Amino acid sequence: MIDPITALAAVQSAVALIKKASKTVDDVASLGPMIGKYFEAKHTATKAVAQAKKKGGSSMAKAIEIELALKAQRDFEQELQNLFFSTNNMDVWQNIKKRASDMDAANAEQARKDSVAEAKRKRREQEITEIIIAVAVVVVVVATIVWAAWEAFTFCSKAVCGI
Repeated sequence: MIDPITALAAVQSAVALIKKASKTVDDVASLGPMIGKYFEAKHTATKAVAQAKKKGGSSMAKAIEIELALKAQRDFEQELQNLFFSTNNMDVWQNIKKRASDMDAANAEQARKDSVAEAKRKRREQEITEIIIAVAVVVVVVATIVWAAWEAFTFCSKAVCGI
C-alpha cells in the first residue's frame, strides 16, 4: 500500500507541472497528457487515502494534512475548469466530465461484479470445506461401525453368542 502522504505529494507535483506548462502553452489540448497524469495520481492518492481511513488510528496531524491536500485538489480542478472555460473549450470540459462520470460508473459496476464474484468464490470454498468435513465424518463413523461390527462378529464367533 502506498502512503497517502506520498500519493498526495505526487498529485501536488503534477499540479505544479500543469500550472507551469499552462503558462507557456497556447492550446489546452497540449496539456492533455499532463492532466491525464494528474488524474492518475489523484486516483492513486484517493485509493491510498481510502485505505488509510479504513485502517483507522490516523493521527490528527496526518488527517489534517490529507484533508488540506484534498481541498487543494478540488481548488486546482476548479482552476482547470476555468482554464478550459477561458479558452472557450467549455464543451471539451463538459465532455471530459461526462466521460469521467461514465467511466466511474463502469468502474463501480465492475467493482460490484468483482465483489459478487468474490463472495460466490468464498461461498463455494466454504461449501467445499463443509463437504470435505462431512465426508471425513461419514468415513470415520462408517469405519467405526465396520470396526465395531467386526469386533462383535469375532467376539461372537469365539464366545458363541446367541446359541
